[in-house]
This record gives sequence, structure tokens and C-alpha cells, in this order.
Amino acid sequence: MAATASASAADPGTAFKLLLSCPAGLPRSRVSVKFGQSFDRIPHPDAALEESISEIWNQRLQWNPSLYNGTKFRYGGHAVHYKDDSKKEYCVLLHLGLTDYRTFVGTNLNPLWENFLVPSEDDSVRCQYMSNPLGNGAIVETSDQKIIVLQRSHNVGEFPGYYVFPGGHSETSQKKSALWAIKLMKKTWLLSLNEFHKRCLMESSVKWLRKLEFLLVP
Repeated sequence: MAATASASAADPGTAFKLLLSCPAGLPRSRVSVKFGQSFDRIPHPDAALEESISEIWNQRLQWNPSLYNGTKFRYGGHAVHYKDDSKKEYCVLLHLGLTDYRTFVGTNLNPLWENFLVPSEDDSVRCQYMSNPLGNGAIVETSDQKIIVLQRSHNVGEFPGYYVFPGGHSETSQKKSALWAIKLMKKTWLLSLNEFHKRCLMESSVKWLRKLEFLLVP
């Protein structure tokens, strides 16, 4: 396990941080979720900046009336711990709250997105005013040794027409019962797989998922 950072000197806007690297992958038994309102986004104290979320969203709706809002899981950080004293196998605990697509467009995709960031080395603090929906992505190899890429529609809110790997932002249920919270980890995992199956060829043509990882919006 290693955490590394990478940045582009030519374009700081493309900089990213690799928060957690799991080259061999992790079984579901070693990935758990802590879900709660404490991991929801905090409204920005600058009223004008907070109002820009609605302004950006309304502008997008005028340009593209087919856009619609939807609830998403919000990434609020993670914790790593070992299963036992041998420290041979580590487990990852994801901190998840709730957000929505409208807030994602109004914060992460806002031209003033940097103004939402807090100067801090702690990413959960640094991004506390951001939507940061949890995303998923995979590199899928077919039985005839081809890698699947998809072209995004030109009628979407972000990166229209771009080629991407299968994935997306898993949408949540509107249920908030205790039972739903207990089953959240399994639900998140299965929703991720459903995203891949929905966007790929028939399941029988997929040889294996070469790499499954959570992609985080900076």
C-alpha cells in the first residue's frame, strides 16, 4: 500500500492526488463504509459563492434542458486499519455522506471551484465545501482481448463527446432507514458493478475486470 501525489507543472488544473493505492485489489470483506450526515457537504459561509451553485445549475439547464438532478454518495474521506496485530492485511473504511448532481455541477464544475477549497493538508477539510460525489471506473477486457471505451453523449453536463472507461457515479436510494444504512456497503459495491454491466457489452463477453478502483473528483 502506498499513497503518492502527482501534479502537472504545465497545467495546475490537471493536478491530482492518489489517496490510496491497492495494486492487488481488495476483496469486499476488507472494504467497509461509515455513512452519516457528518460526511455531507458543508454550505460555504460566503453567501454569494453559495448562491453561485444555483446560478450555475440554472445556466446549465438553459443550455441543456435534458439535465436532471439526482442523489449521489459523497466521498468524505477514508481510514486504513489492519485486521490484526500481524499487520499483513489492511482494510479500508470509506466515509460517505449524501450529495447530488446539482451541487456537483455548482461546486466541482464551477469556474470558481478553487474558491470552495479550504487551505488544509487534510482532504476532508480541504474539500468540505465541495460536492465530491463518489465515482467508480474500470478497465474491462473482453474475451477477444479488446479494451472497452465508451464515447460520452454530446447531450451531457460534463465532458460531452469524450472517450472514457466504463463507470459513473452510483445513485443512491431515497430510503434512509437503519436497515438501508447497514446494507450501504453492499449496495455501493453492487451499484458500481451495475454501472459497468449497464455500460458494457453483454456480460458473457467480458473476460475479466482488470482493474476496479474508485475515482475521486478533486
